[in-house]
Amino acid sequence: MLHFLKILITSLVFLFFFQCLGSRRPIVPSYVDPQGSLRDVAVGKKYMVSTGNPLATKAAIKVLEDGGNAIDAAVAALLVLNVTNGEAASFPSVAPTLVYDQKSGQVKSYIGAGTAPKKANIEWFKEKGYDVMPKNSILAQLLPASPDVIVRLLQDHGTKSFSELVKPAIAVAEEGFPANRILVKNLDLPLYKRLGFTIIMPYNSEVYLEKKWWYGIREGELTKRLDLAKTWKSMADEENRTLKKGKTRKQALESVRDYFYKGPVADAIVKLHTEKGGLFTKEDLENYTGGWEKPISGEYGEYQILSNQTWTQGPVVPMVLQLLDGVNLKSMGHNSPEYIHTVSQAIELVVADRERYFGDPKFVDVPLDGLLSKKYAAIRRKLIQKEAFGATPPSGNPWLFSSKKQSSLQLPPNEVKDVSVGEIKYGKDTTYLSIIDASGNAVSLTPSDFPQSPMVPGTGLTLGIRMTQFRLDPNHPSALAPGKRPRITPNPGMVLKNGKLWMSFGTPGGDVQSQAMIQFFLNVIVFGMDPQKAVEAPRFRSVNWPDSFSPHVYRPGGIELEESLYEKVSDSLKEKGYKVYKKGHLDNDLGSVCAVLNDDKNRKLIGVADPREESWAEGK
Repeated sequence: MLHFLKILITSLVFLFFFQCLGSRRPIVPSYVDPQGSLRDVAVGKKYMVSTGNPLATKAAIKVLEDGGNAIDAAVAALLVLNVTNGEAASFPSVAPTLVYDQKSGQVKSYIGAGTAPKKANIEWFKEKGYDVMPKNSILAQLLPASPDVIVRLLQDHGTKSFSELVKPAIAVAEEGFPANRILVKNLDLPLYKRLGFTIIMPYNSEVYLEKKWWYGIREGELTKRLDLAKTWKSMADEENRTLKKGKTRKQALESVRDYFYKGPVADAIVKLHTEKGGLFTKEDLENYTGGWEKPISGEYGEYQILSNQTWTQGPVVPMVLQLLDGVNLKSMGHNSPEYIHTVSQAIELVVADRERYFGDPKFVDVPLDGLLSKKYAAIRRKLIQKEAFGATPPSGNPWLFSSKKQSSLQLPPNEVKDVSVGEIKYGKDTTYLSIIDASGNAVSLTPSDFPQSPMVPGTGLTLGIRMTQFRLDPNHPSALAPGKRPRITPNPGMVLKNGKLWMSFGTPGGDVQSQAMIQFFLNVIVFGMDPQKAVEAPRFRSVNWPDSFSPHVYRPGGIELEESLYEKVSDSLKEKGYKVYKKGHLDNDLGSVCAVLNDDKNRKLIGVADPREESWAEGK
């Protein structure tokens, strides 16, 4: 037996090195940044696009040049990102969206997160022995959202067809794209995990490893997503068949949605869940809907900061900025120990409220007006102290400032336990896109999800792991319930200045998203930085609360600093009681902000893209 194992191991090692040396895929040049590792701002007078990948930015620009508006361009960019950044932001998963309509001057929020299937409840998971939501499992999948988002955006605000807008993504998926450094980083697994990934999820391995579990992808290698292209072609064909029958553009778009949620695609999804012991039914998919909602907003000086509702963590950004409004941050000095400490404590105070109150507003009674009350912000501001909190600070009582009456006693979440879950982290992060068109319309959209659960065979579809942002604690506002949305981390943002659109911005990064957006905003507004320099400035992030993803890792008193900051301020922060962790230079674990700013005074648009990832801003 021992002799057999030695032969097997030797054979595997030989096979590994043989494939690495002799079976390299063709290498194509990756996108070369003409400005080097750090960029200049992009400036335009007509339109501006900033997305998580140059190919997505180019696709959006082509749509704008062909007469499309910001919504059309956003759909084209989103679909390309689902290819080039598919391991981080897959089709057909979450896509929370903000839309600015220039004619009305209003910002609208679209609910871009799916719901739990009807069979999913805490009792079922507890009976199966789960203390937290499982990963690497069919049970981690949330109902898909982005096809609904795409169709409703195009029906209500777009001008072009799905079949026209999906063409660039199909071309990239079929012809291939150069693997960038973030994709390589996201797919970087040791050999034994690649083998495990292939055994547990063979179709995922086929798509992302091309049936070569022993081989690690290299930057610049040509990568394709052929099955996803086939799925999109079938959806586009359905739209064209409907148009040939004399139906309207809106009816044809509805047929695309029906093909996905009620037709052949839904059948393939339900077949997978039936075979793998999942919970999805055809009824779940047929009845799914997103919907428009009023965004929430807070104020910082003359700026109004907007986000999606509390099914995301979006309200954290305006709440933190409102709490910091009136604090003399500039006098502390940019990224000084006192500045980092003050901003981090404001973030931690707001996140304490996020953990206590944020949840799907259709299921959870959220005292939103109290949370956004300036009087409440003033009370919370007084809790900023000289030393580190050392643990997540207590939540406040925004009900005192709410016009609503508390309908039931809300208990605090149960005590956080140190829980570990075996998993294969294959793909991670998120991506982002921001567009302002020639008419002044804008879109801010943060798509996400990862191939850490079984993909739908033959389709290229990734249903992701967003159920892991539910809790199996009935006292938590993001507690699992049938038909409920988890409180997801992706949160696009917009900012109005004196009632006019001033900026559309966002970032990937899980719990760091809000923190990176806040730091970028303060860099520009408080310290007057050039927007591109504001994006590139060193970052910090608090980790002083349970992570939003299962198993909700908790590092009390922790703060992470990029390398250059660590060298300067780590000792001072340690003296204040922080547990300080060092991150690399321009580490994308601390976000990758993209933004488009409307400089109305100088009649120009400014695009910025974070060099922490392969993001790209361009306009005309």
